[in-house]
Amino acid sequence: MKALVVEDDFISRTMLQEILAPYGTCHVAANGHECMAAFQQALGRGEPYDLICLDIMMPEMDGQTALKELRQMEQTSGIGGSNLAKVIMVTALSDAKNIMHSFMKGTCQAYLTKPVNADELIEKCRELGLIDVQG
Repeated sequence: MKALVVEDDFISRTMLQEILAPYGTCHVAANGHECMAAFQQALGRGEPYDLICLDIMMPEMDGQTALKELRQMEQTSGIGGSNLAKVIMVTALSDAKNIMHSFMKGTCQAYLTKPVNADELIEKCRELGLIDVQG
């Protein structure tokens, strides 16, 4: 699994990276602009991300905007269906408006609230077919 953790908080970013590292390559970005650059570079190399853990509240470019742009990049590159990156929104925002916006407008596959429970994150990855059930 190739993952990208997009999180402006250093501690949260590091924690997510450490949780996911045993399951594959895990890159990090501190904001939406870094996310877009990493995502574009991975697409350009023909090595797209399988998973993106994306915070909503970030400076410069929020997670909802980043997700919309990521999906546009995938569409432009001819990526669709089951080949789309799986996106888990990881955020302190647990209100219905943000949750629905993420699923309906941004097409994320899962939504976890902070503080993230490692077992929940791993279980979501298993449900999305990113981690072997035994792994």
